[in-house]
Amino acid sequence: MSLLFSKTTLGQLTLQNRLVMSPMTRNRAIGNIPNELMAEYYAQRASAGLIITEGTSPSPSGLGYPRIPGIFSAAQVAGWRRITGAVHAQGAKMFMQLMHTGRIGHALNLPAGGRVLAPSAVAATGEIYTDAEGTKPNAMPQEMSGVDIKTAISEFVQAAQNAVAAGCDGVELHAANGYLLEQFVRPNSNRRTDRYGDPIENRARFVLEVVEAVIIAIGKDKVGIRLSPFGVFNDMPLYDTMEADYTWLAQHLDKRGLVYIHLVDHSAMGAPPVPDSIKAAFRSAFKGTLILSGGYDAARAEKDLARGKCNLVAVGRPFLANPDLIARWKSGAALNEPDPGTFYTPGARGYTDYPVLG
Repeated sequence: MSLLFSKTTLGQLTLQNRLVMSPMTRNRAIGNIPNELMAEYYAQRASAGLIITEGTSPSPSGLGYPRIPGIFSAAQVAGWRRITGAVHAQGAKMFMQLMHTGRIGHALNLPAGGRVLAPSAVAATGEIYTDAEGTKPNAMPQEMSGVDIKTAISEFVQAAQNAVAAGCDGVELHAANGYLLEQFVRPNSNRRTDRYGDPIENRARFVLEVVEAVIIAIGKDKVGIRLSPFGVFNDMPLYDTMEADYTWLAQHLDKRGLVYIHLVDHSAMGAPPVPDSIKAAFRSAFKGTLILSGGYDAARAEKDLARGKCNLVAVGRPFLANPDLIARWKSGAALNEPDPGTFYTPGARGYTDYPVLG
């Protein structure tokens, strides 16, 4: 019997299978408000056991990209409530990924009052797209003050409460891919000399404080986290003590009791591979659910589940292009190829119009 397609549990939840739809930024939230088109998109893919939403900002200052959704206003909560209802009707569970972009952003993408914030005033290399003026260099961020850090923690807490109010089964804290939480962990973006800087115990402090505060607010069974050790996206270069730092973080996340760690390996997209030793260290140190993602097909997912390397497997682009991925993988049918030209454009094309079987 296939493990991949069998029921399992995640905390108090029962999942209809062990396949997770990865969080994928799609830039369809006009005015940063979730809409009916997004509800259609997620409902189409709700044969997954768990859907993790696209990165959703807990703060006006976290809206670094154009047309990404938030979860800090009443209109955003109402928009997400329509989406969770559509997804639950099809049997999937849904966690909202809370993504504060930090220094990856530009003032042209932020609403009035929003600021480009980071652990330190160190601009990320590279450029970012704005609807107003096209591609621009990443902005120089403002170094977060102690008050800014406390405010950000409270924003994550309120966002988590809003996500649950909108019908989500939990939240995933996005501490990967070079966004704010990871910016504190990594020494190239965190040059602070206070209690949030230098040794890993300090660089990880903000992440652990957010984890603790969100767990108090909504319960540990509703809180997961995404990490990308050895990821280099958004100007996050490799460094000497990375393996030791992330192993330390795995141990301390385990002590907080959150429901899952989602470990990302972007080597299929050109990043350095996450060493097997890191994956094994997380499997050993963390007693909760471990989700692995990165370049999976059905056969490899089945194999890693059978070997006990993880509890759940997450896939992104195959789900993007194949709303009926479960049916295709079960039957061995050919897969649609994703169209990168429509990944981040507004509208239904390349979003809700991928063909399904039969």
